[in-house]
Amino acid sequence: MRPPRPTRFPRDPRVRRFLRAARALRPSALSLRSRLVLLSLALVLLGLAVSDTVVLGSVRNQMVSRVDQQMERFGRPLAQRLDTEGTPPPRSGRPGGSGARAWLPSQYVVAFAASDGTISEQFRQPVAANDPQPLWPTMDADALRAHLNKPFDVASDHGGGSWRVLIVPAGGDARRSGGGNAVVQAGQAPPAGVVVAASLDDVSTTSNRLSTAFLLIGGLVVVLLGVAGWFAVRAGLRPLRRIEETAAEIAAGRPLSHRMPEASPRTEPGRLSTALNSMLAQIESAFAARAESEGQMRRFVADASHELRTPLAGIRGFAELYRMGALADEADVKRTMARIENEAVRLGGIVEDLLTLVRMDEQRPVQVAPMDLRTLAVDALHDTTALDPTRTVVLTGPGGPGTVPGPAHVLGDEARLRQVVANLVGNAVAHTPPGTAVRIGVGTRDGHGVLEVADSGPGLTPEQAARVFERFYRVDASRSRHRGGGAGLGLSIVAALVTAHHGHVELDTLPGRGATFRVRLPSARQPVQESQEGPESQEG
Repeated sequence: MRPPRPTRFPRDPRVRRFLRAARALRPSALSLRSRLVLLSLALVLLGLAVSDTVVLGSVRNQMVSRVDQQMERFGRPLAQRLDTEGTPPPRSGRPGGSGARAWLPSQYVVAFAASDGTISEQFRQPVAANDPQPLWPTMDADALRAHLNKPFDVASDHGGGSWRVLIVPAGGDARRSGGGNAVVQAGQAPPAGVVVAASLDDVSTTSNRLSTAFLLIGGLVVVLLGVAGWFAVRAGLRPLRRIEETAAEIAAGRPLSHRMPEASPRTEPGRLSTALNSMLAQIESAFAARAESEGQMRRFVADASHELRTPLAGIRGFAELYRMGALADEADVKRTMARIENEAVRLGGIVEDLLTLVRMDEQRPVQVAPMDLRTLAVDALHDTTALDPTRTVVLTGPGGPGTVPGPAHVLGDEARLRQVVANLVGNAVAHTPPGTAVRIGVGTRDGHGVLEVADSGPGLTPEQAARVFERFYRVDASRSRHRGGGAGLGLSIVAALVTAHHGHVELDTLPGRGATFRVRLPSARQPVQESQEGPESQEG
């Protein structure tokens, strides 16, 4: 089997031009305005064609029916007249001769049909000698019986016209001869029916005039509707054109903050404009978030490099002192090793905090289990007292001093939540003067387990409070480092861990009024054996 030959593009330039023009006229290659106008015109043309056809057909049928009624009113009395007058004699050779009957109107042609279907003895009073005559069909007896009392059309012998023919059965005893003007010859068979024919020229003329009028009216209507539809569709698509222009401007470099023109929401362009504006708002937000994320990443890398460089520089410096022999005695060596160890511990702590933040950014699931935040609060109370025995540390409820601590059952990772509490307590101890009172509150409020760490220190300004959970942010970097503060990751880790538990952390602070960090976690259902215990039995 031979493979099919590849289709070659015709080489004739005229054929190529024709094919390009044909492709340009495809519906998919036309504009929406052109397609709407063409579709409207096609529907109008179809409607006019159907309506004109129905009207012309109805008028023609009514006119033909009227002709049929007239022929029947003329033919039946004529058939009965044969009983008294007999069959008229043959017509003379000249029009209006002695064979014509005075009672025969000029618009009718009368003939007689024999029982075998042959038609003969045609009578008419013609206006002119060359007037068209009906072209009688060739019939037999069965065809004659089938056409009795049923009008039908026949062609004209010349001129291209048509005739309406009705065959009426002859009435009475047509076999008698003589009587009156009867001229039936002896042995001649009487007629089986009277054939009456009427010309349809008037019907055709009226139909043609109506058809011409309909064509002229339809053409005028199509032209007017085409022009009106073109401008109407153009006006209707003007909002879409403005949307297109605005989109092109945005694609050319206009800021994403630019929006599509407003339009009525009840229209398609209005709904499209609203949808595009929503999309632009989301894209703008996504670009802004991406830019902010990239900026945060750059700051994070820079801050992390700065924080890691400090302990590494210290370790390297002490190692160079030892290599150069600058440490003369054993005491200096021990002191230098201790400093190296401290810097290594600090370096390890920063790396561990960074790893914790990275795990939280990856949204790794935490291992949760039922627990009570009061356990963490009591342990934090003892830890704070051990860190600074000079401080006054009290355990209260979440409402502030004077309230009683209550149960706070949550689903959480105890190790991670202990890290949260330790960071909050360490922050309060590190950033407040020695001896500053610290309050730890625990309980349930509004369906959440609440744990608070409040201090009476200098507090924070609104600008500082807005950035306190940022990574590597320190209110006073020099003082923090001088006093052994961290790298500014503690509160960032608190926010990340609380968010991983589907909770949130709040800060309530004012300059000179201290700071209160409030952790809110979704409550878990309280176990039955613990729900019967009083607050005093759960405080330990």
